[in-house]
Amino acid sequence: MTPVLRTERLLLDPYTPADEEAFVALFQDTRVSRWMGDGPASEDEDRALFGRVFSKVYADNLFDVWAVRRDGRLVGHAEIKRTDEVEGHEVIYALAPEAWGAGLGTEIAEAIVAYGFDTLGLTEVHATVADANTASLVLLERIGFTHVRDVREDDGSTTRVLTRRRDPVARGR
Repeated sequence: MTPVLRTERLLLDPYTPADEEAFVALFQDTRVSRWMGDGPASEDEDRALFGRVFSKVYADNLFDVWAVRRDGRLVGHAEIKRTDEVEGHEVIYALAPEAWGAGLGTEIAEAIVAYGFDTLGLTEVHATVADANTASLVLLERIGFTHVRDVREDDGSTTRVLTRRRDPVARGR
């Protein structure tokens, strides 16, 4: 069961069926979806994705996925899951444009990384970021991720794989 996480300004909690419209609006915003997965999808595909959060991800306890809320309003999306692309656990997060530039992405990323290390017991976590998504690259490097390799995509673009390793001193806590 996906736990509730709290940061200074955010609540990360499991989605509820009432979140569907806000989820679809977030994923339909091309400023957000251009960096997610294979890029923008149709509204029907995003609604189906939302449905799978309940019918597959939560129902089968596949991985943790959160609605990101600020002052009770859905402002983002977050996940941590095992993926073959990085041969480990990947952190994924997205914020609505109106929440950009306030440090909320850092809060989300730090919360998910801490959860991966402290709760899941991981020794490293990964992120895959489009080379053109400089805001996420800067954010992740600022919080301790390092570039480990590049993946050349079919369309000729480059995806950067970044890794953050758990501080060995922190393991003793």
